[in-house]
Amino acid sequence: MTLAVVHIIGALVACAEGVKDTWRDVAKLAADQLIARFGDRVSVRYFDLFDADCPALPDGAQLPLVLLNDEVLSSGGKISVPAIRKRLEVLGIPPDGHRS
Repeated sequence: MTLAVVHIIGALVACAEGVKDTWRDVAKLAADQLIARFGDRVSVRYFDLFDADCPALPDGAQLPLVLLNDEVLSSGGKISVPAIRKRLEVLGIPPDGHRS
């Protein structure tokens, strides 16, 4: 039973070593940690900015953009698993194995 949906939106990053999909890799790590803690109560999906089904970006948004239940959690900076976890807990979503 999914209670929260996390969407992470990023893009390819050009650097001296070439083009990297760094935000997708970080989003995968974040998803693994969140699912390990909250189980099927949370769904995490990464979108590349240029994916056809990428959610619309709010005005002034910066990448990476983290949306939680369609509300901006963070814009620009970094993808913070502790910040996502805290917001999920504020929403009353218990860790996997715990019932509220």
